[in-house]
Amino acid sequence: MATPSSRPAMPEEIAFVWHALSPNETLQKLNTAEHSGLSSEEAARRLAQYGANELAEKPRPTFLQLLIAQLNSFVVILLIVAAGISAVLGEWVEAGAILAIVVLNAVLGVVQESRAQEALAALKKMAAPEAQVLRDGKRLSIPARELVPGDIVFLEAGNYVPADVRLLEAVNLRVEEAALTGESVPVQKSAAVLMAQDAPIGDRKNTAYMGTVVSYGRGRGVVVATGMRTQLGMIADMLQSMEEEQTPLQRRLDELGKTLGWGALAVCALVFVVGLVRMLGTDGFQIQQVVDLFMIAVSLAIAAVPEGLPAIVTISLALGMREMVRRHALIRKLASVETLGSATVICSDKTGTLTQNAMTATRLWVDGKTFEITGQGYNPEGEFRLNSQPVNLKDYPAVTTALWVGVLNNDAMLEQIGENGKSAYRIIGDPTEGALLVAAAKAGILQKELTHTYPREQEVPFDSSRKRMVTIHEIEEVIPEDSSPIYNHEKRHWYAIAVKGAPDIVLNLCTHYQRSDDTPAPLDDAMRAQILAANDAMTYDALRVLGLAYRLVPVLPEEIESEELEKDLIFVGLIGMIDPARPEVQPALEKARTAGIRTIMITGDYPNTARAIAESIHLLRPGHQVLTGAQLNEMDDQTLIREVERTDVFARVSPEHKMRIVDALRANGEVVAMTGDGVNDAPAIKRADIGVSMGITGTDVAKETADMVLTDDNYASIVAAIEQGRIIYSNIRKFVYYLLSCNLAEIAIIFLSTLFMGRSPLTALQLLWLNLVTDGAPALALGTEKGDPDIMHQPPRPPKEPIINRFMLQGIVFQTLAITATTLLAFWIGSTDPQHVHYAETMAFVTLSVSELLRAYTARSEYYPLVKIGVFTNRWMNLAVLSSLALILGAVYVPFLNNVFDTEPLGWAQWVEILPLILIPSVVAEATKVSFAPHRKKTS
Repeated sequence: MATPSSRPAMPEEIAFVWHALSPNETLQKLNTAEHSGLSSEEAARRLAQYGANELAEKPRPTFLQLLIAQLNSFVVILLIVAAGISAVLGEWVEAGAILAIVVLNAVLGVVQESRAQEALAALKKMAAPEAQVLRDGKRLSIPARELVPGDIVFLEAGNYVPADVRLLEAVNLRVEEAALTGESVPVQKSAAVLMAQDAPIGDRKNTAYMGTVVSYGRGRGVVVATGMRTQLGMIADMLQSMEEEQTPLQRRLDELGKTLGWGALAVCALVFVVGLVRMLGTDGFQIQQVVDLFMIAVSLAIAAVPEGLPAIVTISLALGMREMVRRHALIRKLASVETLGSATVICSDKTGTLTQNAMTATRLWVDGKTFEITGQGYNPEGEFRLNSQPVNLKDYPAVTTALWVGVLNNDAMLEQIGENGKSAYRIIGDPTEGALLVAAAKAGILQKELTHTYPREQEVPFDSSRKRMVTIHEIEEVIPEDSSPIYNHEKRHWYAIAVKGAPDIVLNLCTHYQRSDDTPAPLDDAMRAQILAANDAMTYDALRVLGLAYRLVPVLPEEIESEELEKDLIFVGLIGMIDPARPEVQPALEKARTAGIRTIMITGDYPNTARAIAESIHLLRPGHQVLTGAQLNEMDDQTLIREVERTDVFARVSPEHKMRIVDALRANGEVVAMTGDGVNDAPAIKRADIGVSMGITGTDVAKETADMVLTDDNYASIVAAIEQGRIIYSNIRKFVYYLLSCNLAEIAIIFLSTLFMGRSPLTALQLLWLNLVTDGAPALALGTEKGDPDIMHQPPRPPKEPIINRFMLQGIVFQTLAITATTLLAFWIGSTDPQHVHYAETMAFVTLSVSELLRAYTARSEYYPLVKIGVFTNRWMNLAVLSSLALILGAVYVPFLNNVFDTEPLGWAQWVEILPLILIPSVVAEATKVSFAPHRKKTS
């Protein structure tokens, strides 16, 4: 055995394949003594060399950085420039109004984003605060952050593993690794085995990893990696290295803003140059005329840019987020709300997401009969069925005997939790053993009563090499003769030996089997073959199967040895269990499929188990395949991009594999939603277009990394969130459609009137009032629409589809022409009265404003006529239109506002003239739907 020197030769980066080395080789590489550990001096030196056993955290953005990020938008920059120019020219009201919108939008964004990434902080919480370590030959308790490579640590049930450890000793050691690998049950560990160098993490039986939990037994090992060098640290490093990407909505709105901005600048320049040329053609002009002309150009810019759009999008997303919460989905990033609605693929973890994360006994074989066990999770409510019919277990006493063996030979506990006693249950201990307790409870066999009556005297614990467990129980009283024959013994004091384990091994120890009437019979070759066939049938369905056997002895053996106890056993039955699918998953999958959304299972569990679950919920489609992590290792990225198209299940995968799968899907143009609940899911959750975490079973790391957290861990909530995401995106399209048709009409009105009449019918302040106050409320009300009735029968929109599609572009053209013509006509009618110069401007202002308000009703659906969706079914729209109308009338009829807005109160004669003009744009909008709306394709 190597003895640690004062200055061991150790590489800067420890990168040995520890699971492929023997314990002695590992100790030699680390220059550590197994029975004395490191010296305090050597531990201090290594701590200085390798650093603390904690995860490094990437610096978080400052408030100023967050604020700059919010202002880094072409539309926002253009608005700030326009505000600056207005201020220089003395137009303080316009400048203040524009800046108010910019500040509101920035503040909302900073407040939301400041709540963001806590992933690495959550990873730190998973590190064990204390560790039991061997230093200077003494067992000590030290802060886990002080561990170094080469430390000898002790592991006990209930402890977090404080670092990555190569095991030196493992006594019935089982480690819960679901958060790291996705394995649904605790992994049995063994220090003696050697693993292949390319063995995946989930198969490394001789290694324990930082952040996992010891669920049973005890162990001792040598630390091989600490801090960022651990598997947990590698995940943290992947989280830090990935850059934040814009969502499709952010990219499209940014592109739209740039297009509008540059277009506005071009038109502004054109108007200014044309106006200047016309002035130069006159006898002379004053500098004030140039200033007025420049303000017209600024007014045109204000008309071109929908000032309220950033704020309305933010508020609409916030309203959508509130609706998501009602549907059990908590959105952590506003801009991610719509992304889920565009998802084409959901990559879902299996354990706890598609399944209940509750190992459940579903099948029991006794004497040629296979009983189905109903019920969900750990709730001991269910029944036993034979040939799909409920049975009375009094008619099958051998079933009771099998369950009796399973309860006595058991170290787990079934515990009631909740105020009303029966509200919920949980398993303390191994989930597989817990499943036996739940199955027995469904038959009325309660662990507490049975173990009290037949206490355990001795045991031979489960061992991975023996693959079985033996317990001995004292029976002191005579049971009446009409009870189960297992108790029908002449002696008043005897012992029962209960055995459970791998079916083939337990069967080889038996000489008899239990018949249905609960009497033993000789075990011949035919019955052995029948038992093995029943076992094969269960394993084919991906059930974890245990064999149950017993024997009665009159006296307790003097030496508790397996050879003496495990002979002449009576084979009583087989019990199969699985982590079952959630009952609501299959309907949710079918709804997602109807919406054209593909679901892929990605799990760390074994392929047979994954396949069985996928087939049971109809996730695995005909002609599609199951791939394992080992097969992925043999594929290059191009091959994976091809294979991912026909693969519905990925099993036995690592965090790196999950990221490759997400990247391959995105390379195929898919919009990927990645769901998960474990630490192992976090990198892929972050890499996907939108990450979804489970709120109840999810780790803090998964929750803090995700864009959305499901508060009820219900897969059906994912589909509900997808539906709401589609509605939100559809509503965003509606108010973009509405605002653009109004703003482009305003551009055309100012451009044409300036070009041909040399003056604008609308002032800059009137345009700002329109865009920010009167248009804003109806646009916001469009964000509360419930969505078209066929929204979940449509395929996902193409990822590259622009916000403005061809049909919307047609509608914008027709609306621009209608609004422009009616407004200019109203302006022309008002210009016929030379005594009231402001009548023309006021009539144009009112015609434009009120027609846009009525137009908002027609924008409530892109495809359905207003009569089908109901004129007054959106109460928020009614309130928005009435309040905006009041503001418009206030600008016209409140005396002191007349001077501010350059308006003149209108009489009944003027209203009679403009009312028909006001209705024309809405009529044109409805006619456009009927005449030009495309056929809505539905998914099969």
